[in-house]
Amino acid sequence: MDCCFMCGTDMKQKVEGEGGNKVKVFSYSEMRKATHGFSGANKIGEGGFSSVFRGRLKDGTIVAIKVLSADSRQGFREFINELAAISDIVHENLITLVGCCAEGSHRILVYNYLENNSLACTLLGSGRSNIRFNWKARVKIAVGVARGLAYLHEEIRPPIIHRDIKASNILLDKDLTPKISDFGLARLLPPNATHVSTRVAGTIGYLAPEYAVRGQVTKKSDIYSFGVLLLEIVSGRCNHNARLPQGDQFLLERGFYFFHRIQINYSRNREEFMHSKPGLMLISIRHGHTMSKEN
Repeated sequence: MDCCFMCGTDMKQKVEGEGGNKVKVFSYSEMRKATHGFSGANKIGEGGFSSVFRGRLKDGTIVAIKVLSADSRQGFREFINELAAISDIVHENLITLVGCCAEGSHRILVYNYLENNSLACTLLGSGRSNIRFNWKARVKIAVGVARGLAYLHEEIRPPIIHRDIKASNILLDKDLTPKISDFGLARLLPPNATHVSTRVAGTIGYLAPEYAVRGQVTKKSDIYSFGVLLLEIVSGRCNHNARLPQGDQFLLERGFYFFHRIQINYSRNREEFMHSKPGLMLISIRHGHTMSKEN
């Protein structure tokens, strides 16, 4: 299969669908037709090494088609990483890989299409969104992401460290069920290993301090990033906004400011407080701080 170019026998078996997920191999011609020649009108996202298009397969299925840079080694590495990480994984809170294309220099990944884009575009975006993120919806999203991470870290072997948990990588389906996406930076944690030494990668604002300094990525690196994401979900703002006054630009700094000001009497109304917006914000601040201190 073309999709297994330089991937080895094990990858070939995964792509052909011997795992839990049936991953199909598409031709480049099929991808062009699905996106009307990769029309700009169908582009729904863009990253450092890829562009994402909305496409329609010949059976009518709507999909998201991620075209990785053909001129970049990083694009090829991300292609291999995503295939290795999620080609045979099925979970309610993880993106589903439908298929791939590796014809000539083209590297393309095909995912199920999610109607409500990402948290970065909807909850945190500057554009208008018709989605109402009430408290119930925010809790559902936070819990769903936590379940997806728990599955990657604890329920599969070897465990997978995502390395890039952030709002733009949390996609939402029509029911606002969150799906962790973009496994291009993912790393497998070897048996009995506590960490993986690697070049620092990810997104500023979500990087755990010990990972940024030492280049040692652990499960806790993902958990720290999740703590930042949780604070964003609770507050409804991104972790950095340069347009705000100097003291308000960084969400974590602002959060710690309120953390030190809030006085909590745990003997009274503790449960009610911990389910309130300030309570959940306090949990997320403590959560990220604890993960950092433990390392």
